[in-house]
Amino acid sequence: MQMMELWDGRSVPRIGIGTWAAGGAARWGDAATIYGEVDDIRSQAALAMAYDIGARVFDTAAAYGAGNAELILGRALKGRDEAVIVTKVGYFGDPETRKIAPEDASAAAIRTSIDKSRQRLQRDCIDVALLHINEYPIERAGEAFDTLGQLHQEGKIGGFGWSTDHRDRLAAYAARDGFVAVENDFNVFTPANELMAVAARENIVSFSRLPLAMGLLTGKYTPAMKLPADDVRGGNAEWMVFFRDGAANPQYLSRLAAIRDLLTSGGRTLAQGALGWILAKSAIALPVPGFTRPEQVEDNLGALEKGPLPAAVMTEIDAVLNSAETAC
Repeated sequence: MQMMELWDGRSVPRIGIGTWAAGGAARWGDAATIYGEVDDIRSQAALAMAYDIGARVFDTAAAYGAGNAELILGRALKGRDEAVIVTKVGYFGDPETRKIAPEDASAAAIRTSIDKSRQRLQRDCIDVALLHINEYPIERAGEAFDTLGQLHQEGKIGGFGWSTDHRDRLAAYAARDGFVAVENDFNVFTPANELMAVAARENIVSFSRLPLAMGLLTGKYTPAMKLPADDVRGGNAEWMVFFRDGAANPQYLSRLAAIRDLLTSGGRTLAQGALGWILAKSAIALPVPGFTRPEQVEDNLGALEKGPLPAAVMTEIDAVLNSAETAC
């Protein structure tokens, strides 16, 4: 099984569990969004099962389900003390109303957010707290990390980091004492070479978000499949590249078709192949795929036994994708 040593010396399996989808519906301004069909009871049972079959890293945020994801995770992991929990500050909400508040990374907001997360997660100390605002101004981020550093010294969080896809933002703060992780988009379509080089240089963990390209890399979506209007993938936000106009992006479906056989080598499912690509691509990457059903959890964690994709397969995937990009 693929393992990784964390900043505190603990060794954990190199695939974790994400809870964005499991958090359920939330309202961001005037827009209500979901991320697949979810059920709190089913999600809680799946999270407990994930721990029991070996998962140890669980990624959440105060904004997922406007706090509902943390509530579910807290109940699921109660008494399961080896779990490593990653949460986020900067966006937060009310799990009763499911409304997400405007972004706020002030010292007071971060402290309040962490205290509420500790209550929802039923933990005195949260292992990692990440600044959730991807494009927060570099010149203002220092104050946020000052506060997270103080919370680290107070024993309320075990470490901190940034959920960002920007190399310069990570490079500006990664050397700080207590800065242990980044969370960034990282999958076969998004290699994030520059940011990953900074993370490797600073010897911090990279939690891979969107490791399955918002579900596209599972192979279950076709151009004809339309997502519900309230699904987060149904919009056309600039960052929403894998889905456009409420359906899977045909360009990425074409790329997936070109590498499908390579990803499924060695008896892997498509999802396992996509996770195996991450395991092979970077030794510091720890993917945190989401789920809405327990069978997805089992399939994703099954990639640990299959292991990284072989070097020859990785080389061929690179050649195929480079050729596809050149053709475009």
